[in-house]
Amino acid sequence: MSYVDGFVVPVPKRSRAAYERMARKAGKVWREHGALAYSECMADDVKWGTRTSFPRSVKQKGGETVWFSWIVYKSRAHRDRVVAKVMKDKRLAAMMDPKGLPFDARRMIYGGFKVRVAV
Repeated sequence: MSYVDGFVVPVPKRSRAAYERMARKAGKVWREHGALAYSECMADDVKWGTRTSFPRSVKQKGGETVWFSWIVYKSRAHRDRVVAKVMKDKRLAAMMDPKGLPFDARRMIYGGFKVRVAV
């Protein structure tokens, strides 16, 4: 089964264009290095939950929108190879500095997931 990296980030609305430019560039690099798919999605129907929710998970502040993103790979081993190449790619060097990102990377949630059901 395939493997997926998932991300949830709070993006200031004023930084949306910068975030989308960064995402397009990153997606191109990830795909060139072998990722099967790269998707960035802006929240549309996401409400604050009383206990848990996407906004709560990233401590969303006024003027921010939650983004949910994922990258698909053939397997965990494939993901590890792709990510190793991506991390060395000079085109993404500026994205490796949290101070230069168009969002607060300290509130980003991410992780790797084994796909168990795909219909």
